[in-house]
Amino acid sequence: MAERTIAIDAFGSDRSPEIEIEAAVLAARKGHRIILVGDQRRLERGLERHDDGRLSRLPLTLHHAPSIITMDDSPARSIRAKPDASMPVAFKLVKEGKAQAVVSAGNSGAMLACGLFKFGRIKGVDRPAIVSSIPGPKGSCVLLDMGANVDCRPLNIVQFAVMGATFAAVASGCSRPRVGILANGSEATKGTELTRAADRLLRAHPSQHFHYCGYVEGGDLFSGDLDVAVTDGFTGNIALKSMEATARALIQLVREEIGGRRLGKIGAALMVPALRSLKKRIDPDSYGGAPLLGVDGIAIICHGGSTAKAMVSAIDLATRYVDQGLTPGLHEAIRGHAELFAAAKGEGEKNES
Repeated sequence: MAERTIAIDAFGSDRSPEIEIEAAVLAARKGHRIILVGDQRRLERGLERHDDGRLSRLPLTLHHAPSIITMDDSPARSIRAKPDASMPVAFKLVKEGKAQAVVSAGNSGAMLACGLFKFGRIKGVDRPAIVSSIPGPKGSCVLLDMGANVDCRPLNIVQFAVMGATFAAVASGCSRPRVGILANGSEATKGTELTRAADRLLRAHPSQHFHYCGYVEGGDLFSGDLDVAVTDGFTGNIALKSMEATARALIQLVREEIGGRRLGKIGAALMVPALRSLKKRIDPDSYGGAPLLGVDGIAIICHGGSTAKAMVSAIDLATRYVDQGLTPGLHEAIRGHAELFAAAKGEGEKNES
C-alpha cells in the first residue's frame, strides 16, 4: 500500500488549533503522514506542548496559511476573498498532489465551496452530497444528502442513490447495496412530487450495481434491511440532528433512572461491559466525519465540536477511502448510469415546461 498524506485544516474546529494539533500528533504516531495547514507560528507554539523528544521524527509537517475562514463567513465569498486561508490551502495541496485527502472541522458550506472550486465536480455530477453512516443493531445505513442541497430535483436524488451505493460498497463492502428513498410511508402514493418522480426513474432504470427497494421510512434506517437511504438535504439534515438529539436524550434518561434508584446502581454495575460496548457503537468520535461525495477528490467534513479522537477517526477514514479507490469508483458509477441521468434530466425539463 502506497503512503498517503492527509492535509488537515488546523483552524476549523470550535477549539482550533489545539484539537487539530493534538489530532495531527496522534495520527502521525499511528503512522499517518500529515500536513498541518495554518498559521505556522501558532502551530509551532502549539506543537511544543506535545514534544516528548520524538516529535521531530514523526511524519508531520507544517504548511503556512495565515488566514482563517470562520463559521460566520459567507462560503463562496470567503473562498475568493481568503485564498490563503487554511481550508482552501489544504484543498490546494490535494489538487497539486502533495496530499491525497483533506480533513476539516470548519464551515461545511465553505468545505462544499472548496470542493467545487478547488477539486471540481466529477464529470456528470450535478450536485455533490454530504453522506453519513447511521449505526444500527445489524449494521450501518448510509444517509445522504445531509445538508448540502436543500432544494433538489429528481436528477439529484437518483445521483445520490448511485453515489450512496458506491460509497456503501467501499465503506461496508456491500456487493449490491440496498437503496431506498426516505419518505413518509412505504406506499407508492406517499411522498412528494420530487420523491415520486425519483421513484419512477429508479424503477424504470434498474441498476446492476445496487438493488432499489422503493420508499423507506425512518425506522428502516435501523432495521439492517437497508444499506442506503437518499433524500434532499433539508430532510436529511433534520433526520440526522433528530436522531443525534434522541440518542443524547435516551442516554441522559438512563443515567437519571439508574442514579435515582439504589437497585438501579447495582444493576448498572452488572451492565458496565454492555454499556461500554453500546457507548462505543454510538460514540460520534468513532465515526470521525462525513465525506463530500461528487467532487473530484476526498474531503472529510468533521463536526465543529469534534474531539481530537474524532478527527483521528476522520483521518483513518480519509486514508481508507483513498486506498480503496472511492473517487475512481464514483467516476465509474456516474459513467455507468448515463441513461438513468439522461431520463432524469428529461423529467426535470418536462416539469419545468
